[in-house]
Order: sequence, then structure tokens, then C-alpha cells
Amino acid sequence: MTEHPTSHERRQPSAARPTAPADPRGALLRTPEPPPQGSPGLPAQGRPDDTPGPPGTVGMPVPDGQSPIGTPVTADAQAAAPGVPAGSGPEHSQPSATEPAGEPDPHRPRPESLGAGSGAEAAVHLGGKDRRTGQSPQAPGTPMPMRRDGDRLRFVGAATRRIARGIDLDEIVMGLCRATVPTFSDAILVYLRDPLPVGDERPTGPVVLRLRRTDRIPEDRDTEGFLLPALQPEPDVGITAELCTVRPGGALNEVLRGVRPVFADAPAARAALPELIGDDLSVPGGQRAILAPLRGRRRVIGAALFLRRPDRPAFETDDLLVAAQLATHSALGIDKAVLYGREAYIADELQRTMLPETLPRPTGVRLASRYLPAAETARVGGDWYDAIPLPGSRVALVVGDVMGHSMTSAAIMGQLRTTAQTLAGLDLPPQEVLHHLDEQAQRLGTDRMATCLYAVYDPVAHRITIANAGHPPPVLLHLGGRAEVLRVPPGAPIGVGGVDFEAVELDAPAGATLLLYTDGLVESRLRDVWTGIEQLRERIAATAALTGPDHPPPLEALCDEVLDMLGPGDRDDDIALLAARFDGIAPSDVALWHLDPEDAAPGRARRLARKALSRWDLEELTDSVELLVSEVVTNAVRYASRPVTLRLLRTDVLRCEVGDDVPQLPRLRQARATDEGGRGLYLVNKLARRWGATRLSTGKVVWFELNHS
Repeated sequence: MTEHPTSHERRQPSAARPTAPADPRGALLRTPEPPPQGSPGLPAQGRPDDTPGPPGTVGMPVPDGQSPIGTPVTADAQAAAPGVPAGSGPEHSQPSATEPAGEPDPHRPRPESLGAGSGAEAAVHLGGKDRRTGQSPQAPGTPMPMRRDGDRLRFVGAATRRIARGIDLDEIVMGLCRATVPTFSDAILVYLRDPLPVGDERPTGPVVLRLRRTDRIPEDRDTEGFLLPALQPEPDVGITAELCTVRPGGALNEVLRGVRPVFADAPAARAALPELIGDDLSVPGGQRAILAPLRGRRRVIGAALFLRRPDRPAFETDDLLVAAQLATHSALGIDKAVLYGREAYIADELQRTMLPETLPRPTGVRLASRYLPAAETARVGGDWYDAIPLPGSRVALVVGDVMGHSMTSAAIMGQLRTTAQTLAGLDLPPQEVLHHLDEQAQRLGTDRMATCLYAVYDPVAHRITIANAGHPPPVLLHLGGRAEVLRVPPGAPIGVGGVDFEAVELDAPAGATLLLYTDGLVESRLRDVWTGIEQLRERIAATAALTGPDHPPPLEALCDEVLDMLGPGDRDDDIALLAARFDGIAPSDVALWHLDPEDAAPGRARRLARKALSRWDLEELTDSVELLVSEVVTNAVRYASRPVTLRLLRTDVLRCEVGDDVPQLPRLRQARATDEGGRGLYLVNKLARRWGATRLSTGKVVWFELNHS
């Protein structure tokens, strides 16, 4: 028995068959070669050594008036043979060795003519009509429709891959538009719910669709006034109703509930389109428009309208399946993009909430900070910094790093930062703060590890006390431009348990700058931590040399210069940076006295304050300071058993601090008309710029501030 090939054309060698160019939007469209100059017709797709036959023949050269199997071929006969698409070669022939069987290279440049809708030439036609449909040929510059199942499958595969490459909402919608225009349709309108539902939440109120994006082939000829000529690349031009409210029980609501794409000339779609695009616009008829609902995981989230020009071949029934695939993949991608956007928003808000919104402005020190996430797609990490004002014009400087870059790491970081703030409010020594942080980390879990450095700066004594828990050491930049890595005990990370922490006290001269940072700044895959610390020290010293030995570099510029040392491969971890410029308070601007807890103490406090104000040329504040000092000192000596301290500090404001050994904090209250006392803090609250009370390990401090010229 002899086997006959399924094609009516003899098999050609794979290397000899011409390959069809690939449409860069996804579908493999076969484009016939242009006829040579003076040729009476289009050349047949034969071997390179074949010569074109006379008009009215298709395929390989055969004797005049005969087909390859002995049947004459005429234009009418060819037009009646739908199994042989124009310019596509044999219907069942296999792709050649040089013809790609899958998606074309997405990085190939798009032909310039494709932007105007000329993805392929019109189908091969004989006698002035299309061989398959018998209609007039398409005008030059329009994409050839897909006429084979293989074309549709390749297009759907390429289009869905392009849609899946999008991460956010705009990328997915743009991928849908660019994948379908002009390969599948001449124009597309994409409507999405406003607002888009997230996850399992149930929206309240009516369903509102917003025109998210449109795309089309640029118009180059008259299309009889249909919707297509008015389309613009962006949806905010006002070409159609931007917002559309879906009426319950209306025609549009029924089409969306049906989920399946429908032709625009179907009765249901014909009643739904005016509700979607408005009554003033129309779409081409004759199955040249497809309305496809976009259904996510649980509900319809929008609709897509695919359009073809009136002079283009109409959509076929199989194109409804293509539209369904595009709509399904786009809707699921939009669902995931919305969920991803919500998670990114939560992560960003969580990170912003965990870190200080603004840095305080304590007396005698200036602060600057930076935070850089490991990547834009993972903006949540465990790095943090903080600056906490303490009693006595001191300030606590904290920087820490929790292992990991997840939401869990950020949550643990938030708990540790809150614990550190609470412990700092108790005025505990730095080593005690780290000890309690270690206990808190163990209560959170056995694998909760973190590093932390806690420092307390005293602007009056010009000293800084530092305790370390496995964190990289800080760098101190002196006023003369010398940068040194401070030698502090390394300690064990927080969460290890059973370890002791040690604190060291160092000089903090006026004009010096302390840099606290996390290991993401100095450690990466390309360098170890100590190499990075040395590079950081050299970078700081080089920056200070630019401003001279007598002028330290500005804090903000110094932070930017430090971050500029990062190379392309150095962003492996989050980076937290805290810079503190020590201005200090000069001894001549400080007045300190110890008062015995006796009845004469308030009068003595008034006299001492008057003399200090006279020495500082602040006599205009004498009356207010004497009144407030007398009230605060009177409350202190009433309950104190040890000497009371009185300190005045002259900076940009005048600050008064009164300390005693009673831990109970005073509370502001409204005194009744019959009460003999209770009005002291009321006067302080009315006359002072700011005031407060802080509990210490040895008692408390009540302070207030007054403005001076």
C-alpha cells in the first residue's frame, strides 16, 4: 500500500522552504514575498529554483492548466478552497528547520510599520478577491488575520506570556493591549472596577467600571465614523464615558455575569454596549467587536472590548476562545497585582511606622539619618535607628539589625524598638538596656536574633557611654578631620541569652561626629565587614578633608557621601545610618546647685537663678524664672528626703531642671477654689514654652523651657 502525503503539494526540503516572518506581538503570520517588477501575479511559495507559473496557478510549477494532481486551478476554484490559506503554504506541512515553532524573540525590534497596523501584507488574492473569503483584499498596512488553529495557539501562548511578565497593574493592562493590537484586533478598550476589590473583601455599593486604558492602530484613512477613529493611546482624553455604573439587572450586568465573551452584534451585547461606552458612540457591525468580561478568582473585575475596522475581516467563532483566554489570564494577573500592591503598601507603611518619622532636636547635638531597603521589591527589613531624648539634656542613640528581610523581621524590630524606648525612659544604663532587650528577644522566640548598639551622649559632660551587642563598631570623626573606629566591647547578639554586656565611657569633644550604621553598609558578597569598615573610615576622612580642619562637613552631605561608597554589588542588606554632631554645652552656659530640703530652699533658689540670669544678660526673664523655679522647688522639697538639684542651661532656649529622690511624677490638675495648693504646675503650663517630668532610677526630674531673645 502506498502512502500519500496529506498536502496536495510535493514535500520540499526544509532548508529550501521560505520561512514566514514572526509578528513581534506574538502570532506567527505568513507574509508572501512581494511580486517582482513587471510580474503579472504573485509568486508561488515554491523552492528557490522554481519559477512563477502563469496567472491563476498556486504552488509549485506544473504544466499549463494543471494542478499538482492534474486538476486545473482557477481563481474561483482557489477562492472556494478554504483549507489553503493565502500565502501560508500547505495547510498541513511542518515548519522548516529555520522557522521558529514557538514565540518569537521578544527582544527583536518591532518593525516601524507595525505601529501603523501593517504587521503582514494582505492575503494572497486572485482576480482581485481574497482566496478564502471572496472579499476584496485588505488595504496595505493592516495585519493579516489568523486563519489556522496553529496561528491562534501560537498567538495565545505568546500573548499570555507577555501578560504574565507584568508585575503591577499598569504593566499587565499594557501587556494585554500591546499583545492584541494589531495582531488580534485594531483597537482595545479595557475597563476595570473602581475601586478594584482586594482578595476576599466584598465591595459595598454599586459596581463602577473605569476606562483604564485604550490602544489602537493609528488612523490613516476614513472608517465611516465608527468608534475606532476617535480612539487615543491614553484613556484620559474623554473619548468615551470614563466611568460607567453597572445597573443591577441591566444588560451590561447580565453580560458580565455570563463571563463568556460575546460578539457585539449578539442581542445581549447590543443592549449592553451603550451602557458601557455611551449612546453617542457605536462599534463596527458584522462580528467586528467582541465584549469579554474580565473575571478574577471570585468576581468580575472589568471588561475588555476588542474592535476591528469595518474594512477588516470580521472575527470568527474561534476568536471568542482567543478572547476568553486573554481575558482570563489578564484578570488573574490583575488580581495578583492588586494583592501584591496591597502587600507592598502594607509593608511600606509598616516600615515607615517602625522608623522615626522625624528626628528630635535635643540640646547640644544635631542628628541626620538614612534608611535604604535591600531592594525596591522588598522594602521591609529588620534594621532600625532611633534617637531618644533623656533627662538632663542627654540623648540616647540606638541602631539595630534584626536578621531577615520579611514582615516577621519588621515586626520583631518594632517590638525591640518599643522596648528600647521604654527602657530609655527609665534612664537605665546602656548595658542594662541591652540586657533587657536580650530577655525580650528570648521571650519572642528561640531564633529571634538581633544586633544592637546603644549609646548615651551627655552634652554637659562632653562624654558618651556605649554598650554593644554584636554590632559593628561606630566611627568617630574628629574636628581636625581624623576618623577613628571606636574600640568598644563587641558583645554577643541579642537573643543569645546568658551573656553579660559591658559599657565604656569615651570623650565626645565638641565638633566631633559619630556615625552609627548597620552591617549592610560595610558588608556584602564582595567584601568582608572589616574591609568595609576600613573603607568607611577612609571615605569619612576624605569627605572631611574637603571642608578643611576647622569646619566639619554638613551632616546631610556626609550621609550622602557615605552612601555613595556603595557599589553595584553592595546592596545585599538593608542599611540604617544615624549621624550625630556633638555641639555640646559650654561650662559657662551651665549653672548647677544642690539645695537642702528645707523651707528656705525656694527663696535661695530664686536668688541663685536671679544671679545666673544677670550673668547671662537675661534679666528680661527674671520674673518668670523666679516664679516658676519657686513653684517647682517648693513641690520638690515638700516630699524629698535628700538634697534637691537645680540646674539652668543656656542654649537656644533657657532650660531649668529640678531633680529630687521621689519617683512619683506630678500631674497637672485644675485646683478648686477652696484648695490651698495645686496651682504650681498650672502656672508652669501657662508660662513655659515646654515642660515635662521624667522618672529616673534615683527619683525624677521636672523641667521647663523659656524662649529668650
